[in-house]
Amino acid sequence: MRVLITGAAGFLGSHLCDRFLAEGHSVIGMDNLITGNTQNIAHLAGNPDFHFIRHDVTNHIFVKGSLDAVLHFASPASPIDYLKFPIQTLKVGALGTHNTLGLALGKGARFLLASTSEIYGDPLVHPQREDYHGNVDAIGPRGCYDEAKRFAEALTMAYHREHGLETRIVRIFNTYGPRMRLDDGRVVPNFIGQALRGEPLTVYGDGSQTRSFQYVDDLIEGLYRLLLCDFVEPVNIGTTEEMTILQFAHIVNEITGNAAGIVFKQQDRIKGDPQTRRPDNSRAKTVLGWEPKIPLRDGLPPTIAYFRGVV
Repeated sequence: MRVLITGAAGFLGSHLCDRFLAEGHSVIGMDNLITGNTQNIAHLAGNPDFHFIRHDVTNHIFVKGSLDAVLHFASPASPIDYLKFPIQTLKVGALGTHNTLGLALGKGARFLLASTSEIYGDPLVHPQREDYHGNVDAIGPRGCYDEAKRFAEALTMAYHREHGLETRIVRIFNTYGPRMRLDDGRVVPNFIGQALRGEPLTVYGDGSQTRSFQYVDDLIEGLYRLLLCDFVEPVNIGTTEEMTILQFAHIVNEITGNAAGIVFKQQDRIKGDPQTRRPDNSRAKTVLGWEPKIPLRDGLPPTIAYFRGVV
């Protein structure tokens, strides 16, 4: 196949490029580098099957030649990023999705949208199933990201119903691994960075809020299967290995050998910040034959090794 991956210089986009190239496909990577980093794809320089275009997908997209698939992964994805770039986040979810869908339609290509567990908001249902419509504050500080993704899903389904476009939607749950940005504000790089500097890990509140951390290789496997399957409705991809933030902090300190411990700080909870997060993976198991294989204690060492090189 010849595929276009937007957000190609980001954490997930760069791993997607690697997977498609490893499978023998030709990849065009596109990114405006607002949060992406060309270091993530530097190892692909000189690969005749990879071509990078620096471009903002909220503007008209032109790609010469045929395309078999368009994977839309362009968007700020961490709270620190989309709170810094709220308008850009809304634009890439709306205009960027419109442009990439139009490109896929014009090329007769299959389309895969990277959506998010954040479309469930601060959930009142646990674990979260794809038929749960969510608890989202449209005008709260996180609304720029949550609503951008909800609109993107609605537009994707409209293209499928109106134009018969082959579309796929993935709702991605918390994912970690090499190439995450150290300063992206999420708990995995925050904790690992503090641990590698020999600092106490900062836990806000009592650390009872929960997350489910999946290793990036598991996610990429699920994404690849989803693109190739024939299922149209959204699919959760994430691990059901749920733990509290406090439990996670202890594991990071243990694996890194950080003796500085943990410090608790009070912080006003950002409105809409989810207290719990765990997917119901039944649909992914049934439709894709997929379930996560890599436990946290196996995924953290290579992630920590990567961060040792950037701290």
